[in-house]
Amino acid sequence: MPEPEKAGGAAAAERVPLPEEGAAERNSAPGDREKGGADHEWEGALGKEETAARVGAGDEHRRWERWLRGAYEDGSLVGVEGAGAVVGWEERLARVALTRVAEPGDEVVGRALAEWGPVETVRAAREGRRLAGATAQRAERYAIRAARADPLADLAAAHRAGGRFLCPGDADWPGQLDDLGLRRPFGLWVRGRPSLRLWALRSVAVVGARACTDYGTHMAVRLGAGLAGAGWVVVSGAAFGVDGAAHRAALEAGGATIGVVAGGIDVPYPPRNAGLIDRIAEDGLLVGELPPGDHPTRSRFVTRNRVIAALTRGTVVVEAKYRSGSLITARRAAELGRITMGVPGPCTSGLSEGVHELLRGEAALVTDAAEVVELVGRIGADLAPVRRGPVLPRDRLGPGTARVLEALPARGPAGEREIAEAAGTTVADTLGRLHELLALGFVAREGGSWRLVRTSADRTGR
Repeated sequence: MPEPEKAGGAAAAERVPLPEEGAAERNSAPGDREKGGADHEWEGALGKEETAARVGAGDEHRRWERWLRGAYEDGSLVGVEGAGAVVGWEERLARVALTRVAEPGDEVVGRALAEWGPVETVRAAREGRRLAGATAQRAERYAIRAARADPLADLAAAHRAGGRFLCPGDADWPGQLDDLGLRRPFGLWVRGRPSLRLWALRSVAVVGARACTDYGTHMAVRLGAGLAGAGWVVVSGAAFGVDGAAHRAALEAGGATIGVVAGGIDVPYPPRNAGLIDRIAEDGLLVGELPPGDHPTRSRFVTRNRVIAALTRGTVVVEAKYRSGSLITARRAAELGRITMGVPGPCTSGLSEGVHELLRGEAALVTDAAEVVELVGRIGADLAPVRRGPVLPRDRLGPGTARVLEALPARGPAGEREIAEAAGTTVADTLGRLHELLALGFVAREGGSWRLVRTSADRTGR
């Protein structure tokens, strides 16, 4: 069967394979419109001709629509397992389109979203209407991009890459991103199975120079491994240098890590980090604002940093020159009320200048993971590292997560492989679910092992 093209961008992307017939029928949405009219409100905003041209017409288009709509509306792609989605299909399509129409952090579109909502904002952009604060040139650019946008094909391309699209209001949306106001992401493209919302609750950003020294690499590894060992999620930008060292250390320690990228989640950048990026997506989470196929630019790296700052409990800078993107992340974190930290370096090194500038301000000096945890653990008693028990009943857990919880021994710790065998799943899947259970307060981590929190054992009657 022919495959629908990916949408948007300067270059045409490869066509995406359609889900099997059975899968489409199993997930078909109730209340499909009669043949002949617009299938949904979105097509009035985008234009049915453009949509059909890229995803296919007739039965093929309807099958794609039913399969993707069903997968999103039953929550299997966008929520904590079993929680379901909140955002409607029309709004999701419109927000997907906006990732093509405007650059991340565009306040003009952010203001229109706040006033009109996503569907009307896309309609206005496509019709060439001047959004408040937009120049005539910008309005024209919006119109051109909106006419080319194909949200259904982008959702299909993301699915093919193992990804999904989260919207504000979805069960798995990290609410701390709402602190960005008009610069909040229109939505997030995500690769990886774990819950972004839960992982972000216990996350710390470790950022720094791409061309770091051996000392910088050593400190990034020390922090990444230490934070992962303490049950915290390490967030960084998947770049060379400090970013890559922190990600690798967290993964090697058997911990959790999130890579926030400045391009599409299906475009490894830098290319030489493709192996690391794929591993992050396999064992952790890869997150970005740009649609499938889009590449990073200098400005996109800068705007990406605000997401790292907002997503996490605090930001640690390891080596940075006086003018550095890492400093932008740290300063943005401070503006958002997050903890900013810096690792001091040799006074003779130019890569210490930026960090020392932060330390002369309000940033806290840290030298290891324990000092970081001491600082970020103070933010909000409900998010402190030591929990008194689960934050929701066990019967609210999804079946896969409940199986992993059931696989833990009633007394004493167990390793990830042992738990995976008892649960009948893979080590990677088990690790992701264990970190969800950690964030929810059901389990605690002891080195490389996991144990039930006593009160959770009491609640389950074990």
